[in-house]
Amino acid sequence: MKLSALALGAMLSVSAVAGIAHAANPDVGGAPMYEDKNIIENAVNSADHTTLVAAVQAAGLVETLSGEGPFTVFAPTNAAFEMLPAGTVENLLKPENKEALTKVLTCHVVAAKALSTDVAKMVADDGGEHVIDTVGGCKITAKVDGDKVTLTDETGGVATVTIADVLQSNGVIHVIDHVLLPKM
Repeated sequence: MKLSALALGAMLSVSAVAGIAHAANPDVGGAPMYEDKNIIENAVNSADHTTLVAAVQAAGLVETLSGEGPFTVFAPTNAAFEMLPAGTVENLLKPENKEALTKVLTCHVVAAKALSTDVAKMVADDGGEHVIDTVGGCKITAKVDGDKVTLTDETGGVATVTIADVLQSNGVIHVIDHVLLPKM
């Protein structure tokens, strides 16, 4: 009897540890995000990122963002894309606008794994704001406002990180509430 109780206790302990490990990564768009899956494998499951996924597919960036990385992706939600002027998303998704779409999307990607603590430290070390160079050649300015990180794009638009540190096998995703735009 003691042996079976010990075995049950061990199974519960393993389950509890597994639950704690899974709980470390927040759900995004109603879907669990798995640390052993890459950015694309996780993003396609988020109900809040269907526009972003469609845009990544239209721009031909699926293979890149499925690659080794590391990448930090500031991932705008569907609601963020809906805030753009009417017709903007539909226009960007047209094949003839692939270059502009790619520019917008790569302005959300950094070629490094930067957790929120890393960003906050860079901001503090730089006296309150830190300029981040993106894969798309854009410069976004990070600031810390209380417990939130904000990002200002080249047009003066400001996005707030609403879900930070969604760990991926090839980097990290930070969910944001606005689309970051390059200076055109």
